[in-house]
Amino acid sequence: MGRAQRGDAAEMNTASSKSTASRLRSIVGGSIGNLVEWYDWYAYSAFSLYFAKSFFPPASQTAQLLNTAAVFAVGFFMRPIGGWVMGRYADRHGRKAALTFSVMLMCGGSLLIAITPSYASIGLLAPALLLLARLLQGLSVGGEYGASATYLSEMAGQKHRGFWSSFQYVTLIGGQLIALAVLLVLQRYLTKPELEAWGWRIPFVIGALCAVVAIWLRRSMEETTDFEKDRAARPAASAAATIRGLMEHPRAVLTVVGLTAGGTVAFYTFTTYAQKFLVNTVGFTAQQATFINAVTLLVYLCLQPIVGALSDRIGRRPVLTAFGVLGSLGTIPLFRALETTTSVSGAIWLLLAALTAVSGYTAINAVVKAELFPTSIRALGVGFPYAVTVALFGGTAEYIALYFKNIGHESWFYYYVTACIVASLLVYVTMTESSKLGHMSE
Repeated sequence: MGRAQRGDAAEMNTASSKSTASRLRSIVGGSIGNLVEWYDWYAYSAFSLYFAKSFFPPASQTAQLLNTAAVFAVGFFMRPIGGWVMGRYADRHGRKAALTFSVMLMCGGSLLIAITPSYASIGLLAPALLLLARLLQGLSVGGEYGASATYLSEMAGQKHRGFWSSFQYVTLIGGQLIALAVLLVLQRYLTKPELEAWGWRIPFVIGALCAVVAIWLRRSMEETTDFEKDRAARPAASAAATIRGLMEHPRAVLTVVGLTAGGTVAFYTFTTYAQKFLVNTVGFTAQQATFINAVTLLVYLCLQPIVGALSDRIGRRPVLTAFGVLGSLGTIPLFRALETTTSVSGAIWLLLAALTAVSGYTAINAVVKAELFPTSIRALGVGFPYAVTVALFGGTAEYIALYFKNIGHESWFYYYVTACIVASLLVYVTMTESSKLGHMSE
């Protein structure tokens, strides 16, 4: 009898070990696919200084950047559609299936940008095709976020859920860093005329090829236990993944919108727009701005799991509140200081200060949103309201900044960012601690 018990215990330990190993493999697989997808998304922003002339008529640098920023913003407005379609798909057919489909769409968008002829060759058809490609990418990323946030949060155990789910933004930032690394390499080996003529196409070819690799990686991922249990217990669970289903969780939906607004404005301001601000306002060269952005993003990437692990110890709400307070008090002074910066090191330290504060949002926003919803509607509940909010606030941040600069009131943007963060701070201090809601299994 004792031997049988020992055998059963050994079998249980083996099963547990396999479960843990399988969980880690799936998290790594999901994260790598996420990295590739976000590389494709950010390559557009990283190389827009070079391809703006290829897709639009001759004009001032700010005017051409406004055109590319407008297309960037339009891509964001496809994200709610992606969040809706992929969210329902993920809640009906599984997180793995939705993640694989989203990266296929990103592959198509990147390839289209890479092969589209210039405005000089085909006229208005060039910006039209650029817009189509960006719409595909927006649909892809809109679906990616909800499915990825849900997948990583469900795969992570309760004890370290903040830590493991933070890898969504580790890979998101990693994709941005790889895009910048490709830009730095091309800046080193190609002249500016070569980059503007044809060199900017290289990163989009790379993105399309890497997306194919990501599709292969995601085929080997396992489905989450939460989804499998929910599907087995209630085969029609996906029927809840509708507007009616979301209406049953109004507080959770409004919480997603509120906590996202300030965070997404801050994130896109101090990452994607920062590079243009350093060139267009501060006066750094494109190469200097790329270097500054790359260094700050590398440190920012490393901060994500640290802040995620901190949230596992002290809770999600205190971490979000810290971002809200720091962002509300520090955004305007930081921009004022950045305007007058003349050294690369000074710009790095200022942006690092901003991104350290923003980490209080980015490291844990995925897990907070996932913890707000039950399994049957989690991917849709996370992805759709988030995508709508990002489209309204994150996707327009760069355009609003450039518009204010174009009309001679650039400082108005500093107050706009601050106001958005203050609004989210009100949500952070009044929301329920998400880790205690009990919607997710161990």
